Amino acid sequence: MPLAPVVKVSPSDYIRHDQLFKELIQTFFGEFLEVFFPEVYQIVDFQAIKPLSEEVFTDLIEGETRLLDIVTETKLKETDSIIIIHVEPQSTKQTYFHKRMYHYFSLLYHKYRKPIIPIAVFSYEGNWEKNQYTMEFPFIHVLTFNYLTLHLHKKNWRDYINSNNPAAAALLSKMGYTEEEKIQVKKEFLSMLVKMELDPAKQRLVYGFFESYLKLNEAEEEALMDEIKHLDEADQIMEIPISYEEKGIEKGKEIGIKKVALEMLKKGSSIDYIVEVTNLEKVEIEELKKSL
Repeated sequence: MPLAPVVKVSPSDYIRHDQLFKELIQTFFGEFLEVFFPEVYQIVDFQAIKPLSEEVFTDLIEGETRLLDIVTETKLKETDSIIIIHVEPQSTKQTYFHKRMYHYFSLLYHKYRKPIIPIAVFSYEGNWEKNQYTMEFPFIHVLTFNYLTLHLHKKNWRDYINSNNPAAAALLSKMGYTEEEKIQVKKEFLSMLVKMELDPAKQRLVYGFFESYLKLNEAEEEALMDEIKHLDEADQIMEIPISYEEKGIEKGKEIGIKKVALEMLKKGSSIDYIVEVTNLEKVEIEELKKSL
């Protein structure tokens, strides 16, 4: 069987983004297809799902290396026909992306020799979203390669809040919403999260993905808390063990640092030295000094 080229992967900014999408889509593969690609969901035998090992290919267009993280083998329902589903998350606009999708398709087919369903997930705000690559000459049309696309920023988040779908809940954070809607989006997300009754590990994954892309400042969090109080599921939301766990940890660290600063003040350390050691603002240390 032909082998894919083995190359060393260079660190780059896309790795964290790809890893987040890989974990989410692989964990909720069926749910992802069901809500965004129902036509694919209807033909897949989910009893035969088998994630394939990470594929490492050289991008011939840019010369960089890429991990094709979401490559899954399965069967068509009620048949023995094996197919490959390749999902490629894309976080930045690339005008040659359609060529890259064809390149990956070619390499995957060369290795596995099975029918492939290619899917691109765009999570940037730009409008570029080609779903086709063609090769032709004045005298002959050589090929047309098509792939499925999901442009998250063009999705209306309100269309998914009643879906009871963990993949949709997490991806609300990458859909189209205004700055003014951020609080409302997170409120609906938390409502979805409690209604789905996921196990703690999956709940953490969904919450962690959402928080990576939609962040509220302190004032917005306070406004969110005021709105949550009026929800029927308010108590359940407040009982989510991870909802504000991260903030609690950060608050604990902050309190610990301030205790260190207080001890240093008591021992006569200069304010400038304490700033250097603790990274606290000078004004914070001056306020602490007043409390002694």
